[in-house]
Amino acid sequence: MATQALAAARTVWRLPTDVRIPLPVRLALVVGALLALLALALVVTTALGAVAVPLDVSASVLLRHGGIETGVPTTEAQTQIIGQIRLPRVVVAGLVGAALAAAGTAMQGLFRNPLADPGIIGVSTGGALGAVLAIYLGLHQLHYLALPGLAFAGALAVALLVYGIAVTRGVAPLATMILAGAAISAFVSAIISAILTLLADANALREIIFWLTGSLAARSWTHVQLIAPPILVGIGLLCVFARDLNIMLLGEDSARSLGVNVVRTRLILLGLSSLVTAVGVAVSGVIGFVGLIVPHVLRLIVGPDHRLLFPASILGGATFLIWADFASRMLFRPQELRVSLVTAFLGAPFFLFLLYRNKRRSTTL
Repeated sequence: MATQALAAARTVWRLPTDVRIPLPVRLALVVGALLALLALALVVTTALGAVAVPLDVSASVLLRHGGIETGVPTTEAQTQIIGQIRLPRVVVAGLVGAALAAAGTAMQGLFRNPLADPGIIGVSTGGALGAVLAIYLGLHQLHYLALPGLAFAGALAVALLVYGIAVTRGVAPLATMILAGAAISAFVSAIISAILTLLADANALREIIFWLTGSLAARSWTHVQLIAPPILVGIGLLCVFARDLNIMLLGEDSARSLGVNVVRTRLILLGLSSLVTAVGVAVSGVIGFVGLIVPHVLRLIVGPDHRLLFPASILGGATFLIWADFASRMLFRPQELRVSLVTAFLGAPFFLFLLYRNKRRSTTL
């Protein structure tokens, strides 16, 4: 059954024949390599900035936060810069990147197409609308969970609406999905624009613009504590459905005959993807293309098996957004770019390349 599912996956994604290496070995190698890259990103991005800190000092402070004492001498200023200013921002970037990449992996597997991600089908825009409404109505001042809660509701509503419009006999064609997502995103964006036009509170207006443009500036340990539990639980549950996603690539009838509840699995995957996307949007604003680039590139490297692809995408997404945020604050110092601009500069050409390649494949078949 597993072999058939992976063969179907390689047919869907047009990937070469798999190398006969046992899954546990591949999982250990891939996760180990990506963890090393993530550790490198943590050390470098927390060491460099307006005030440079030696790499060994940065590593020592990071290990101290993990309960490991290295004996490397550090000053109080270095400890504060890394532990209270840079590290929370980097951790938030890692969590948001992991969430977006995991959601992108789930949606690409669910829709059986590498061009699907939470942003393209409007989920991120729906989450942004929820956050905007929370700020506009002042609900975010009443309870700290109001903003992420409304963001989740908006993201889930858009996901279900797009899926309901696009699905035909259990299949959601890519063209219909993108068109439905574009139409709903345009409508949601019009609502957001109307709110911006009617809003008289300058402070609330600045907050809304922050969410819409996407930034990780001034993120603190409070934001980490807010988003870490739902994101970690959400991406963990997505990994649980890796086997079901593999089986669903055999086709819905085959998946049902093998005991997979296709309708329930779809709804759960949409819900979990919307949850982690919405929580990420709630603290970072709209950041596009992470869920598109990372799963697709890693699928080419590690293969289509979601048991391996999910953990690889989670670690890869975390590392990617950490470096993107690092570039956003370092490229034009002392001014800082929005991290969404960096991901867009990287993601938009990559998306056009995918469209071009799919077009060439369609004309040759």
